[in-house]
Amino acid sequence: MDRIEAASSPQVLRQVNARRVLEHAWRVGAFTATDAMAATGLTRSTVIGVCDELLRQGWLDELDDARAVGAYTKGRPARRYALRERAAVVVGVDAGYDHVSATVADLRGIPLGRRGVVIPAPGPGRVERLADADQRRSLARAAVRGALADAGVPASEVLAITVAVPAPVDRDGTSPVDDWFWSITNPGYAEVFRGDAPLVTVENDANLAAIAEGSTPEGGGRDFESYIALIVGEGMGAGLMIDGRLVRGRRGGAGELRFLDHVDGVGSPDGLALLARRWAVEAIRAGLPDGSALAGLDPDRLSESDVGDAARAGDPVASAIVDRLAGRLARICLVLGDLLDVDRIIISGAAAESLPSMVDRAAAILDASDDPTAPELRPSRLGERCVTIGAIEHALALVRQHALDLEPTTRGAA
Repeated sequence: MDRIEAASSPQVLRQVNARRVLEHAWRVGAFTATDAMAATGLTRSTVIGVCDELLRQGWLDELDDARAVGAYTKGRPARRYALRERAAVVVGVDAGYDHVSATVADLRGIPLGRRGVVIPAPGPGRVERLADADQRRSLARAAVRGALADAGVPASEVLAITVAVPAPVDRDGTSPVDDWFWSITNPGYAEVFRGDAPLVTVENDANLAAIAEGSTPEGGGRDFESYIALIVGEGMGAGLMIDGRLVRGRRGGAGELRFLDHVDGVGSPDGLALLARRWAVEAIRAGLPDGSALAGLDPDRLSESDVGDAARAGDPVASAIVDRLAGRLARICLVLGDLLDVDRIIISGAAAESLPSMVDRAAAILDASDDPTAPELRPSRLGERCVTIGAIEHALALVRQHALDLEPTTRGAA
């Protein structure tokens, strides 16, 4: 008999055994008692008893037996079970500087509904009013409501909400107020969603990107113990996965890059999308030669995508801006490699999407360097989804951890 099965009080024993069987259900598709016995080391009677209890609680479905699906021919047909994927849902919210989106997913992480909105957020040369805290909170709530409506799911089925913000976050979901960007991008989301789900968490977006890169088949960190997910957009943030563990720091600020103020050749943690626009606006206002792809653009409406398009069209000024960004990115990655000795840095964010040649040029600089700690540099294959994927995975991990203390819905149970 399994050691844990024979230990402690009956109530604790049932909890431990139920957790082990439920974790098995989360890892696989349909399974039989024999499958669960092999995976958990529990006896047949214990597994069947646990499965019956999980069926009553709503976490499992009982499927057609093995004989009915042609997998069994002699004797009593084996009962088959599976995680009830719609026992509940989770919500991942990507609350960025200039956008907020919410995605509803089932217990396998499959998206069921999504809603996104643009947030007023001026860049260089722009005059739009910056969204205030109340507006951001209202937009985030509206995005969640819209995603639930898109999924056709009532709010009562939400067990966990994870909100991603481009700011350091402590264990209470609070960001420091001494930085205007952080206070703007996390205007109290933990309080906004408190009461909307049993489990509500606010987490740094780069940390969630790091989780996504290591937890999905196409993730750039899948085969590495130590890597960094670097988001380059309006700002910059790093999710640090070191020796298989996410490093957060005492106040959640381990991946913040304000130290770049003191790095020669960098000088600030300004985001590369922000700098692409800023440098292009400066070039336009200084005057450009006739025929320049940048010359005809409105500096008050310029996007980083416009800079990338101009560089691909052969504009020498735009190409020089991309080279300048690539050199800056390479230097940042060399510093991070020297500090943390990681295998790979995975680049995502607005600048990576709009300026792919910047990442390629930075990777070439690293490949040509003689620094023995220079990390491999790759663009994220998850693209703009990486933060949302990480938020959903984070919310699912919380549900798995606390499942036996939660109550899934019985709506749609088999």
